[in-house]
Amino acid sequence: MAKSKTAYVCTECGADFPRWQGQCSECNEWNTISEVRLGGASSSAKTAARQGYAGVVAAKVQTLSDIDLQKVPRFSSGFSELDRVLGGGIVPGSAILIGGNPGAGKSTLLLQVMCQLATQRNALYVTGEESLQQVAMRATRLGLPADKLRMLAETNVADICRLANEEKPDIMVIDSIQVMHLDDIQSAPGSVSQVRESAAYLTRYAKQSGVAIIMVGHVTKDGALAGPKVLEHCIDCAVMLDGSADSRFRTLRGTKNRFGAVNELGVFAMTGQGLKEVSNPSAIFLSRAEEQSAGSVVMVVWEGTRPLLVEIQALADNSPLANPRRVSVGLEQNRLAMLLAVMHRHGGLQMADQDVFVNVVGGVRVAETGADLALLLALVSSFRDRVIPHDWVVFGEVGLSGEIRPIANGIERIQEAAKHGFSKAIVPYANAPKQTIAGIEVVAVKNLADALEQV
Repeated sequence: MAKSKTAYVCTECGADFPRWQGQCSECNEWNTISEVRLGGASSSAKTAARQGYAGVVAAKVQTLSDIDLQKVPRFSSGFSELDRVLGGGIVPGSAILIGGNPGAGKSTLLLQVMCQLATQRNALYVTGEESLQQVAMRATRLGLPADKLRMLAETNVADICRLANEEKPDIMVIDSIQVMHLDDIQSAPGSVSQVRESAAYLTRYAKQSGVAIIMVGHVTKDGALAGPKVLEHCIDCAVMLDGSADSRFRTLRGTKNRFGAVNELGVFAMTGQGLKEVSNPSAIFLSRAEEQSAGSVVMVVWEGTRPLLVEIQALADNSPLANPRRVSVGLEQNRLAMLLAVMHRHGGLQMADQDVFVNVVGGVRVAETGADLALLLALVSSFRDRVIPHDWVVFGEVGLSGEIRPIANGIERIQEAAKHGFSKAIVPYANAPKQTIAGIEVVAVKNLADALEQV
């Protein structure tokens, strides 16, 4: 028997080291390096196990023009919101990783998807965390068709792939990758080496057999996918299912997709019958109070391939502290500080003695710069105690010199606002449409001073 070897691997980035050290020199994280015992298989066995990782066992060199460009036919998951995030559907032979906080609804969503697909395709659901009885009880509670879906309770990856060869499924779910293991790896399930090798084994099997595999992944306390970074590198698509404990809405966001656009957003509602699709997400985030108040404005953000209307609220209040607070929920706090400086320099408004609080309603996180102008107008509305009408919508990027810069998909954003009944839009001058859009007045502004005159 070959002698087992020991390696030291960073749990954050997957870097290998010959000995233990306190800080990872690759990602600069502290106390993330752990000892990993490697299997004692021979080098020839290891080489054979890693052949055909991308689906081709006998590799050959060929020119780019000789490659067959026949499109791989996608198939629908039965949920249009999930298909949107995946880029139009599930690609055969793809490896998909779905993560999320405990209780977000990962297993519920996948069970609904698999029960629907099982009526048309051969589907296999592999559970390693729950018993078959527990899964059956949940399916009964949700009222799902249970006569077609094939179930398996197993944690050994080699046995799962062997049984899958006999069943020949079109799609297979692994719930979850953190409890899977390989006999060749001596460390416990959930360790860096087990997660890495199990995911690589399943990904290789998906490429060679054409089976679409969906793996459920745990998250860390920071909300990131647990396990080494190579876990995200080896799979084809990674999505995150987010949702706060006090909200019944769940957002599904793509973070990596080799078959479509990233940062797509799908919205679901958690009900007693499982997750239901929300076809009009803007209606959720625009549930505004009947009584109009200062400090509130609607903006249009672009999520993947569609516009989304969300409400932003701001509050400016006299601060008793020497250093006033700057609190931002859903927006980047450093950008808030920068925009306050721009407003002081080019807008003539001083908020150095004000506590500033900013919140995006509905728990949405806005990363694009198109929310700059809406944020400043909401702050001015709260500071001056002037109400912005409910039927106004605002978007635009604010530069350091006070200019209002254009953003992408401006016409589509205005059209989305008009479709929801908004009558006035304050937009960058370069985003002003050349032709009149029915039902909405467009006010194009070139600088911050022009925009502040509207409030």
